[in-house]
Amino acid sequence: MKVTLENTESAQNHAIYDVIISGAGPVGLFLACELALAQCSVLVLEKAEHPHSPLKQLPFGMRGLSAPTVEAFYRRGLLDQLEIPKRVKNPHSSPTTAQGLPLRRQAGHFAGIPFHFDNIDTSQWKYRLPGSTDTSLLSEMEELESVLTHRAEALGVHIRRGFAITGFHQNEDGVTVQAGDGAFKGQWLVGCDGSRSVVRKMGGFEFAGTEPEFTGYSTLMDIADPEKLGHGRNLTATGMYLQSQPGYVIIQDFDGGAFHNTEKPVTLEHVQEVLRRISNTDVTIKALHVATTWTDRARQATAYRNGHVLLAGDAAHIHSPLGGQGLNLGLGDAMNLGWKLAATIQKKAPAGLLDSYHTERHPIGVQVLDWSRAQVAIMKPEPPARALNAIVRDLMNTRDGATYIAGRVWGIFTHYHLGGDHPLTGHSVPNFAFEDGTTLGELMHDGRGILLDFDRNVSLKTLANEYGDRIRYISGSVKDRLGISALLVRPDGIVAWASDNNPDYSELQKAAARWF
Repeated sequence: MKVTLENTESAQNHAIYDVIISGAGPVGLFLACELALAQCSVLVLEKAEHPHSPLKQLPFGMRGLSAPTVEAFYRRGLLDQLEIPKRVKNPHSSPTTAQGLPLRRQAGHFAGIPFHFDNIDTSQWKYRLPGSTDTSLLSEMEELESVLTHRAEALGVHIRRGFAITGFHQNEDGVTVQAGDGAFKGQWLVGCDGSRSVVRKMGGFEFAGTEPEFTGYSTLMDIADPEKLGHGRNLTATGMYLQSQPGYVIIQDFDGGAFHNTEKPVTLEHVQEVLRRISNTDVTIKALHVATTWTDRARQATAYRNGHVLLAGDAAHIHSPLGGQGLNLGLGDAMNLGWKLAATIQKKAPAGLLDSYHTERHPIGVQVLDWSRAQVAIMKPEPPARALNAIVRDLMNTRDGATYIAGRVWGIFTHYHLGGDHPLTGHSVPNFAFEDGTTLGELMHDGRGILLDFDRNVSLKTLANEYGDRIRYISGSVKDRLGISALLVRPDGIVAWASDNNPDYSELQKAAARWF
C-alpha cells in the first residue's frame, strides 16, 4: 500500500512501505533509487551508525565499474555526479615514450596476468557505438555511496542508520521487520546486507558453493625496508603479494582460508610473518595501520526469492574480489530487480515478471563465481597451476585472447537469454546518437521502457500508446542505426525485441505483453 510519509519518526515507524531494504551499501542504495524513481515508498535499514569506513578511503577501497554499471549510471543521470571516476584512458590517446613510441598500457588482469589496450580488437563488439560510455572506470566506494545516498534521499527514500535487523516474519500480505527498538512493515523485504546477510540466514535461503583456497589480506603499513619487496603483483613459490603503492600491500596465503575462518585479530606480528613467508624476504613492518582479511569462498543462493523476501548483491552471492566483479554483479542485480518489483507492487506486471529476476540474474552469478574460481585455480603455488598459468598468459597475449578477456572483465558479453531471432535481443541497447546530439542513454533517466522507431511506423506508435506511461515512443534519425529499424527496450536498458527490416508486429506485441 502506497502511503504519504510525514517527516516524523513516529510516522515512519507506523507506515507500511512498499519495500524495506536491508543494507545501505551501493547495491541497497541503487535499488532504493530505482524503486523510488518508479514511485515506490522505500525504507533502507543499515546496521552501521555511520557510512564512513577507513577501508573505503584507501586505494584498495577503489572499485572498478564495468561497462554495464557505467551504462546504468549514465542512463539514470548519475555518471556526471561521480566527481572522481578515474577514467581508463582511451588507448588511442595513450602517452608515448621518450622516443615517441606508444607506451603500452595495461587495461586489466586475469589472475594477475595483464592484458593491454593495444591488443584489444574493439571492432569485434559491433553494437558498441563510438558514443558508448567507457568500458570501465575506477571510483572510490565512499564517493559512490555518497552520490547514491544523495540521490535516494532526493527521491524520498528514508534511510535509518544504526538499525540492525534482528528478525522478521512474513505472511501473504507482506513482511514485518524488527530492527533497533522498533518494528517496520513493508510489502517486500530485500536483503542487500552483504556476505553475512541476516536476511538470507533468517529467510531460509540455501547458500551453496565451494570453500576457500586462501586467506587474503588488505593492509596499510609502514615498512622499514620497502626496497626488499617487488613492486606490482608478485607470484611466489608460496603465494602472491601486491604492492600498488608504498605501504599498501595485498597478500594471498594459500592456507585454505584457515586464518580468516579463525576470526582472530590481524596483528602486526602475524602480517609480518605471512608477508615474509610469501615474499621470501626478511622485510620488517614498523607499523600496521589497517588490515582486513577475505577469502575466495564462492557461494550463491539457490533461489533469489522466498515469498515476499528477495536477495541482491553479496547477500545473494559471494566470491573472491579478484578482478573486482562483485560490486558490478550486485549493481546489475539492483538494475534488473528494481523495475520488475515496482511493476509488481503497482499491479502492472505481467505474469512471471518478478520470477524473471532469478531466471536472468542467477546464471550471471554462476558465470562470475566460475570466473573467480578459474583465477584462483591458476594462481596456486604448485607446478600444475603454474604450467596452466603460462599457457593462459600466452593466450592472453594474442589479439583474440585479450579481446575475449577484456569482454568478460568489462561485462561487454553480459546477456540474457530472452529468445527471439535478432542477435541484439537480451543485450544492452546501443547508445544511439540522434541528429540533434541527444543520445538514447540521456532519454532513459525516467526509468521507463522505450519503443525506438527509426522509420516512424504509425502502427508502432499506436502499440506504444496502448501501454500508457509504461512505454515511451521515440522516433527519429540517428547517426548510425546499425541496420536496425526498431527496438523495444526494457527499463533496465536491455533489448526485449529488435527488427532489421519490416517489423513483425505480432512478435512485437508478444514482447510488449511479456515485459510490460
